[in-house]
Amino acid sequence: MEPERDGELRIPRGETETDDNDQVESSRLSPESMESAERPRGPWFRALTIEERILIGFGIAFLGVLAICALSYSSIRVLLDNGGRDTKSHELIQLLRDIDIATDGAEKQLRRYLVTGDPLYLQNYQEVAKQKREALHDLHSLVRGVGEQERRAERLGAVLEQQFAAQAQAIAKFAEGGTRSVKKMAFDGVAKREIEEIHRIVAEMDRHEREALRRRVTESTAETRTTSVLLAAGAFLQLVLLASVYSLIRHDITQRRRVADELKRHSRLLEAANKELESFSYSVSHDLRAPLRHIDGYAALLRKAMGDALNERAARYLDTISASAQQMGRLIDDLLMFSRMGRQDMVRTTVDLGRLVSEVLEGFRLDLQERHISWTIDPLPLVIGDSAMLRQVFVNLIGNAVKFTSTKPRAEIAIGIDRQTATEVVVFVRDNGVGFDMQYASKLFGVFQRLHRADEFEGTGIGLANVRRIVHRHGGRVWAEGILNQGATFYVALPRGEERA
Repeated sequence: MEPERDGELRIPRGETETDDNDQVESSRLSPESMESAERPRGPWFRALTIEERILIGFGIAFLGVLAICALSYSSIRVLLDNGGRDTKSHELIQLLRDIDIATDGAEKQLRRYLVTGDPLYLQNYQEVAKQKREALHDLHSLVRGVGEQERRAERLGAVLEQQFAAQAQAIAKFAEGGTRSVKKMAFDGVAKREIEEIHRIVAEMDRHEREALRRRVTESTAETRTTSVLLAAGAFLQLVLLASVYSLIRHDITQRRRVADELKRHSRLLEAANKELESFSYSVSHDLRAPLRHIDGYAALLRKAMGDALNERAARYLDTISASAQQMGRLIDDLLMFSRMGRQDMVRTTVDLGRLVSEVLEGFRLDLQERHISWTIDPLPLVIGDSAMLRQVFVNLIGNAVKFTSTKPRAEIAIGIDRQTATEVVVFVRDNGVGFDMQYASKLFGVFQRLHRADEFEGTGIGLANVRRIVHRHGGRVWAEGILNQGATFYVALPRGEERA
């Protein structure tokens, strides 16, 4: 069970606790907190912040652009491939036409040679035949890998070779027997059947290539249309994105203006609340102190007036009245200090914790002349903070260590660094005093929360609450660890680095 409290009236924290700064802080609103509080409930998208909405919008647009780029790239590749194939098709058609014309031309030149015997016609025939062979070689290069056309080209080459063989035979016969021996052959035509086959194969290849060219033109037209549609969709998507971003930013600006107006209104309310708190502090420090002084003073006068006439019980009653009045006065002083720490402006400077702790210990030396205390003080770093406020933190922590080791014949108190990083330093104050039960650790830093009776250890239960408030105002943390009858350790985590605004 929790140790018995002192004889004061204890009111649970959260009902009538006079933590004025917590009440003021609870009224503080930031744009982020107000925006979070005012997010409409409904579809998940409406619950997102402006940054999250813009991020999602850009993500969707980015994915859309990627998809459009991928599809456009595919279409462009098709267009490029078809363009290359179309070029080959036009070259192939031209070659087929050249072969077709050269076939008829060679046959005419040979016929004239056989009829007239003029060597010029033979020379012309040989040049045309050479051109046909070169065209056939180019034809094979163009149709390589194209199944049907490649087979037709091979068939065309074989028929051409048959034509050349028949025509060579006619030339040899003319050389032996003259015009008379080849007269009938000259009028009927040399290799007439092969020439007809050549014309037929050339026509088939030309027809096939023109059909393939027509299909590719149709495909390229469709791909061009698709690419145009994709580019238009991409442009539309960008316009929609820009319009959405503009709308969101405009909405956000409107929201921020409204939040700024709310903050101004709350600032006025806070200013009025601070003035009321100042009036309350003045009332506490003046109006409540006078009755307490009267109670204590008249109790002393009554004791003096009665003298020996007071019995033991009456004297005990007067002692209780005086002690309670003095305790109430100390409680008022602590409450005023606690209230001032919440409203006092912070003056941030570089604070040497080592020097500050030394000055605090110097202030305790006169009160500790008859105490046997073993001090262990490690080198302490520099921090950024309010020197006066941090002095109050260590006055309370060291004072507690001194107070709760008073029952030990030899007290041991250590102050040092638990750990430190580039942004934070954790300082500890450790003692071997009465300690506390860890199940009550959460109550240590509450106002009026005490784990020991007043007749055991004096105090008002406000010192550690003040420590927590000051450390929190510095952006730090405070916590404690303890073991009953074996001591306690209090940790203070303070930020390091450049001075904050």
